[in-house]
Amino acid sequence: MLIRSISGVRGLTKTHLTPASSIAYARALHQLLPKGVLMAGQDSRPSGEEIIHAMMNELIRLGRTVIFCGIVPTPTIQFMVHNTEAVGGFIVTASHNPIEWNGLKFVREDSTFFHPNECEKLFDMVDTNKELADAKEHGMIWPEQNAIQKHVISCVSLKCIDLNRIQRHHFKVVIDAVNGGGAYALPAMLESLGCDVIELNCEPDGNFTRGTEPLPEHLKDLSSAVISHGADAGFAVDPDADRLAVVNERGEPLGEEYTLVLSADGYLNDVGKSEKFVVNLSTSLALEKLAESKSCSVIRSAVGEINVVNKMNEVGSNLGGEGNGGVILRECHLGRDSLVAVTMVLNRMSQSKAALSEIHKLLPQFEIVKDKVNLEGINPDELIKKVSGLFKDAEINNLDGIKFTWNNKWVHLRKSNTEPIMRIYAEAPNKNDAQKLVQSIQSCI
Repeated sequence: MLIRSISGVRGLTKTHLTPASSIAYARALHQLLPKGVLMAGQDSRPSGEEIIHAMMNELIRLGRTVIFCGIVPTPTIQFMVHNTEAVGGFIVTASHNPIEWNGLKFVREDSTFFHPNECEKLFDMVDTNKELADAKEHGMIWPEQNAIQKHVISCVSLKCIDLNRIQRHHFKVVIDAVNGGGAYALPAMLESLGCDVIELNCEPDGNFTRGTEPLPEHLKDLSSAVISHGADAGFAVDPDADRLAVVNERGEPLGEEYTLVLSADGYLNDVGKSEKFVVNLSTSLALEKLAESKSCSVIRSAVGEINVVNKMNEVGSNLGGEGNGGVILRECHLGRDSLVAVTMVLNRMSQSKAALSEIHKLLPQFEIVKDKVNLEGINPDELIKKVSGLFKDAEINNLDGIKFTWNNKWVHLRKSNTEPIMRIYAEAPNKNDAQKLVQSIQSCI
């Protein structure tokens, strides 16, 4: 199986995304990006080693020089493109997909992911797979050993945080990096913030010992470790470390939705001015209610990092993200970044002596329920059409699937960008009401 979308490419490595098939993507990338150096990196999946070297060897044949950063978070590659003369890059990662998958994410010269029309051009070129002649002068692979260190330095230097205040608290933190691309980066980030760090699943060997998404049901070991070590917080990331989930000092997962809300709360407390935040349609109302209470606003985009980023650029937003634990801060670079997220969450924690559980209680409280429908043999447009008349009293948004919104609750049905499924997300002040909205959609389809 192979899935192509605005999130790049993901495929089963035994049949669809192999070292041989990935060469066509290298050729297409070479043709689409301007002349110049490319950045490359990977998450820790063992299948990534052969794929990335096949792609880099093809790019060298075509005359490109590739700066290879090794196993690093996806946002580290975006950061490196943003802060060097590189004209773009790529990351070999399937993000939260299971180990039998791998994938490719493509980075533009401005360090953001490819726009939808650029993805289509790239996929067309891959399907054509035009043979390209050897360059007169071959390129080279240039190893970059310090990409993570440079990324960390940028995060501790952010103007919107108080580094000294964070370091003075000397927080005790447990980090679960799922043995992925963030296995070295997240502990290094936390140590630079003055934390006493307890590492969990921090060997970048691709042995995903828990569910790859940092969802509450996958964080039992992290929760136990927080309690047993008497930690102030626990953090968890996905295999390419662009998303962050938070566990409080009681070992209770706060849910990915609250990563961005905590970050924004701390940001507003320190920056002290009116802001426009950009989030996608499936992101919690909690940020919206927080923004309203501080004379700020929230603007929504279609789901997908590049859609959020494009809307941020359109409206001049400095902070945005997605409810899956993705925080996007313009000051660092325009991409979801777990290193930025841990920095901003700890910055919020440093603003008071209250425990994380108490800080969380002060935020607008909502419960979100996430479900999905397998699309095998099903037309997603037909499902959306079936539910279109289900709620007569709701505001309807058709930007991305269909979303029904009321004053303090919503339900969203949309086709996934990364898996062959339809996602059903619902949110309300309590879990029971959110579950009822999901059940209404399920009953209809």
